[in-house]
Amino acid sequence: MSETKQKLLNYIYTYAYPEDEQSLCALEMRSLFGEDTSTNLIKSRVEIDPSRSPFIKERIAVCFEETSFQELLEKVATIQLNGATFKVIYVKNASLTNAEKEGYEVRRKIEREIGLHINGEADFQDPDRLFGVMNVNDKWIIGDYVKSEAIWYRHQKKPHGYSTALNTRVARAVVNIAIPNPSNIKAIDPCCGIGTVLVEARSMGIDIVGSDRNHLILPGARANIKYFGLTGEVDLADIRDIAGQYDVAIIDLPYNLCSVITPEEQLEMLESARRFAKKVVVVTVEPIDEILIKSGFTIVDRAVAKKGLFTREVIVCL
Repeated sequence: MSETKQKLLNYIYTYAYPEDEQSLCALEMRSLFGEDTSTNLIKSRVEIDPSRSPFIKERIAVCFEETSFQELLEKVATIQLNGATFKVIYVKNASLTNAEKEGYEVRRKIEREIGLHINGEADFQDPDRLFGVMNVNDKWIIGDYVKSEAIWYRHQKKPHGYSTALNTRVARAVVNIAIPNPSNIKAIDPCCGIGTVLVEARSMGIDIVGSDRNHLILPGARANIKYFGLTGEVDLADIRDIAGQYDVAIIDLPYNLCSVITPEEQLEMLESARRFAKKVVVVTVEPIDEILIKSGFTIVDRAVAKKGLFTREVIVCL
């Protein structure tokens, strides 16, 4: 697909998230698409691999958008498959009212009708192309369909854990918030702990290195990265001694639960990050706005991620 055609395409993304992570999901949306939505879908011209996000369920690259189902059928008949096989999937719109939602039999009927109008051979097992059909804002759309893979879920089964580490869902969202477009981005996790953020970032092909001042935890971080078939540099270093320049730093401060750090030390850490990173995303269980501002950062966005009574803040700083 050419760059020009990519820019002209609209994409529909459907979302699902736990109530406790709604704020985090909205921040990830704003980071990836420049806007968020109160519904379970978003329309954008930005192309994102659905498997990048722990919240995106599926994506439709819109080919046709029509005011009636009959008009959609007419446009579907013009699709050129050039010998490729296909399958049609009805994508449910969670934002519709119960009265507007189509039942199972109606959804299958819609799939069959569209399939009959496509000039090609259907294959329900291993099709060359998947088409998603959906009712959005009283319009019928159809386009190439991609379902998200829960890669973050597979990463839960890592050989080494750490009591205060981020869960993989939150870690993956934080990476997307910090690095919405990985092209030519050089990133660092200078308090990498057991490597949860590194695993998520490296699995997305992001150029990121890790370091930590705790020499006891680094073998586990390296083993976790290797376990998932990934590679990445993980060094023994204090954040205050980091050399070089990075576009983004992701700093998870909750590790301080196991190693109490004074506000003065937090200030030193964040002043160091200000020196080597243009952008910083901080994850914290404590209020640190005053320290961030004193370190020279401007807070540009934020979210909360809750788990029961435990709350983490994700703060985006420039």
